[in-house]
Amino acid sequence: MYMLNRFYQHAALCGGALLLCFSLAAHADEVQDINKLFKQGQHEQALERINTYLAGKPKDAQARFLKGLILTERGKTNDAIRTFSELTEDYPELPEPYNNLAVLYAGQGQYDKARVALEMAIRTHPSYATAHENLGDIYARMASQAYDRALQLDRSNTSTQTKLAMIKDLFTTGVAGGGKSGKTTHAGAAASAAKPQSPGESAPGTPSAASGVTLAATPAPGKTVATAPSITPARSTSADTGQKAPEKPAPFNSNDVLKVIHEWAAAWSSKNVKRYLAFYAEDFKTPGGENRNDWEAQRRERIGKPKSIHVSINDPQVKQIDDSHASVSFRQSYRASHLKASSSKTLVLVRSGGNWLIQEERSGK
Repeated sequence: MYMLNRFYQHAALCGGALLLCFSLAAHADEVQDINKLFKQGQHEQALERINTYLAGKPKDAQARFLKGLILTERGKTNDAIRTFSELTEDYPELPEPYNNLAVLYAGQGQYDKARVALEMAIRTHPSYATAHENLGDIYARMASQAYDRALQLDRSNTSTQTKLAMIKDLFTTGVAGGGKSGKTTHAGAAASAAKPQSPGESAPGTPSAASGVTLAATPAPGKTVATAPSITPARSTSADTGQKAPEKPAPFNSNDVLKVIHEWAAAWSSKNVKRYLAFYAEDFKTPGGENRNDWEAQRRERIGKPKSIHVSINDPQVKQIDDSHASVSFRQSYRASHLKASSSKTLVLVRSGGNWLIQEERSGK
């Protein structure tokens, strides 16, 4: 079995394993001091101090991200997953925690969860090149598993043997020095370049409502980098430079719409209410015409009540309405711990800031 080296090389937590080279802004001297301890390898002391700090400031995203890095370095993978998961729930506009989750899930062999996390990273930041590359590596890993299963059923299939060999070669020849699959640190791995952003500047392709994240320049190969996100309010372009000329919308692609629908169903299935609600546009027409806050409260209650939920999308049909609107009709299968149901559904979506959001939802049509 080959090693998934490139994925870990391009997913940098500290030292080159989870490609997350954040710039540590001077938000709090205490966090900077803790970060120094972390980079010096004093992980236990750093963890004690970050926990003390977070007891007083539990919503500090920068400190919470740093805690996730420390937990990963200490080999506390499940705790790190919990930390990054909670961070994505409270700050769904940040792509980097999703990328970290993907790497941690991949290290556990949970490639489908890794895929969903990376797709969320890309949805929040379409120009996040690291997540795109990591997603390609995850698809390749999943493909190799499928080819392995196919060969177990038919070892004489030379076509499958060739495909599997090509994927193995892709990873084994693409990594200098080799690494081991499943490790979340690799001091000798070279990080990919990340274009620096000014604090508060929205990333290309990211809605202006999102928080800005300052990315650090690429470190030299082997140089340890351990920094946490600096979150600042985004500035509108028009406030800084005058009225921005309207951009020409990207060509319509039905696959982009389908991807959003499947991510929406995945968020629902995972009972991640905050992520689920983020798929709805600000001007979403509630099904019963009720107040938006009342509708959201109802959805939180209904999603939170069952022990488990599984939503699947069957036979989706996408229709373009105009440059910024589309509809998707499909058969929805809903299975929860107390109920099973199947119904037809149509979603009307609007393109906003490069993302497709649900504007209207119709059932039984």
